[in-house]
Amino acid sequence: MEILAREESGSGGDPGVPVRSRPRPSRRGRLWGLPWVVVGGWVLVVLVAGMFAAKLGDVQRNEAVDYLPANAESTQVARIQGGLPGGDAMDVQIVYRRDGGLTPADRQTAAAGVADVVARHPLVGGAAPAAQESVDHTTLRYALSVDRRGAEPDDIVPDIRTLVERHPDGLSVRVGGPGGITADMQEVFSSIDGTLMLASVLVVAVLLMLTYRSPYLWIVPLVCAGVAVAVATATVYGLVRAFGITVTGQSSGVLTVLVFGAGTDYALLLVARYREELRVHERPLVAMLAALRGCGPAVLASSGTVVVGLLCLTAADLNSSRGMGPVGAVGVVCALAVMTTLLPAILVLLGRRVFWPFVPVFGRAPKLGRGAYARIGTAVSRRPIAVLVAGVVLLGAGALTAFGLPGALRQSDGFTKKPESIVAQETLSTAFPEQSGAPIAVLARSERAGDVLAAVGSTEGVEHVRQGRTAGGWTEILAFAKDRPESAGEHATIERLRAVPDARVGGPTAQQMDTAHTTARDRRVVVPLVLLAVLLVLIVLLRSLVAPLILVAAVGLVWAASLGLGGLVFEHGFGYAGVDAQTPLLTFVFLVALGVDYGIFLMHRVREMALRGDSVRIAAPAALETTGGVIASAGFVLAATFSVLALLPLVSLVELGFVVAVGVLIDTFLVRTFLVTAASVALDRWIWWPGPLSRRPARDTTGTRQAQPPVSTRKMAV
Repeated sequence: MEILAREESGSGGDPGVPVRSRPRPSRRGRLWGLPWVVVGGWVLVVLVAGMFAAKLGDVQRNEAVDYLPANAESTQVARIQGGLPGGDAMDVQIVYRRDGGLTPADRQTAAAGVADVVARHPLVGGAAPAAQESVDHTTLRYALSVDRRGAEPDDIVPDIRTLVERHPDGLSVRVGGPGGITADMQEVFSSIDGTLMLASVLVVAVLLMLTYRSPYLWIVPLVCAGVAVAVATATVYGLVRAFGITVTGQSSGVLTVLVFGAGTDYALLLVARYREELRVHERPLVAMLAALRGCGPAVLASSGTVVVGLLCLTAADLNSSRGMGPVGAVGVVCALAVMTTLLPAILVLLGRRVFWPFVPVFGRAPKLGRGAYARIGTAVSRRPIAVLVAGVVLLGAGALTAFGLPGALRQSDGFTKKPESIVAQETLSTAFPEQSGAPIAVLARSERAGDVLAAVGSTEGVEHVRQGRTAGGWTEILAFAKDRPESAGEHATIERLRAVPDARVGGPTAQQMDTAHTTARDRRVVVPLVLLAVLLVLIVLLRSLVAPLILVAAVGLVWAASLGLGGLVFEHGFGYAGVDAQTPLLTFVFLVALGVDYGIFLMHRVREMALRGDSVRIAAPAALETTGGVIASAGFVLAATFSVLALLPLVSLVELGFVVAVGVLIDTFLVRTFLVTAASVALDRWIWWPGPLSRRPARDTTGTRQAQPPVSTRKMAV
């Protein structure tokens, strides 16, 4: 009752803490209904979005050509093949094996099973080819080209597996080939959205409960994050329909994780600022407006860097990478919109009681100078050069390990748990070591097909060839290599085939080669674009050149160190055979765009304190103390949401999630806490060069901590 009395009288709390006067009645009259209008508007948006969000899975494209480089030779071959008779064909291989040797009954079972498949699923070209039997008489292979007639592989392949599942004991049968791999991949992608959504909700809920220690408060950001995911998904669906952008299962999964991670970060920052403003303003609506004014510029700048960085992916030539850019950008924009409108409206309507049992008391100033980040800031300010050198050496040593990354990941090693199609491929590689299990597709103009066929057959590394379909002036030639799929020998054979005049070479291994070549090209183009775009945003925000260069250099080191650490863990910890070709580029974009956010929150606060006259040597430790706890929570949440990708059975997504999560943690707890603070203290006002703050004299440059002014007179960035 005493506190309430003090609040009503306009005073109370700590002595000397000024309390702002209540808003004028006219202002209250204009704004009291605003939260209800915002909530009502978002309810309508969610109702509309709900009709389209579930349809995103219907427009996902997970065929090989949807991931391939846009203008690569293998992509052109795949498109031309699609126009040939049976162009919608799907190549599958049915593999029968008995370790002790096939029996006559086994051969009869195999023939009957394949006959059932052909009766249900017509083949391109008519009758099924004869079975191939291995030299050791343990394995039979049937290579079928099934006429899909518009059906998806994940519909046809499971039916084929059902048709051949009856067999004698001791005889194994597996369905593989390109069609089998595609079907297994689509099965994984069909479960990604639900798995990621559930895992993200659980992770974020637990972390918010631990952060807020409130039985109610954590629900509000979680609900808002769910709204952001629904709106983002529906918006992406609309973009696909309107502009035909490529959305794969990979980009759809990253969208969910990104919205939950970034959205929760924005919520943590806003709620922390709102809690402090509630100690200054009696009415929640006024406190929320002050919170939005205070942290709005930093949040807008941080989201802007992510959006700009992701949009740089549109310059990539790899279809899957180029499509991920606008998908991720839409997710971040939707997360920002929800967390800066719907979240504040709900919090205002719920009032102070949503913070129970730690309700912020009106008129009571927070206690400063006692936390862990206050002690860290003091320690760093005493020896900034030593801290800076030690941190750079540590990060540099980690970055050097990036030069020892394992080789490129093969398609057969792309699953954390081998599906049936990969087991079938390995069985064929063992039983038929003298030839590849998948043909190399060679296309030639029909008038030159005879010469090309002869040249392909005489090429070193080719075991045998056969002519395929002909239509539209093109003839298909199928070449079987002597070496195993995706081996160095098959790569060399493909390079020799591409030297054959008038031949265009594609197929699964050629696609992998073109993907690796294109990702290398994309890194050379996209990486400088991302660095330049993020640097320009930082220059505009901080009115400086030195501070942005330090932040960008820091996140670059973080990326290299986390990628190098990831390579060591992938090879020696997880036992992966390589690193996916897209992992270096995608992790760079995410880490630079997301990692620089925390530097923005810290440096924006330092700049605000410098504008009022504080020296950087005083402002940097003070800003670290004020922002340290909430940004640490935000970084931990973002890392945890990306680590959810490790639950999926695809090596590429596990690697992406691991590197981003490790990089975010390094940036949060090492770079922002120690290196950026140390660099700021060491450079002092020159951190703002060539901006006007670098020429403005500052007070208290002796290194002694300046007493913090009351909360009511401070502008806080976070």
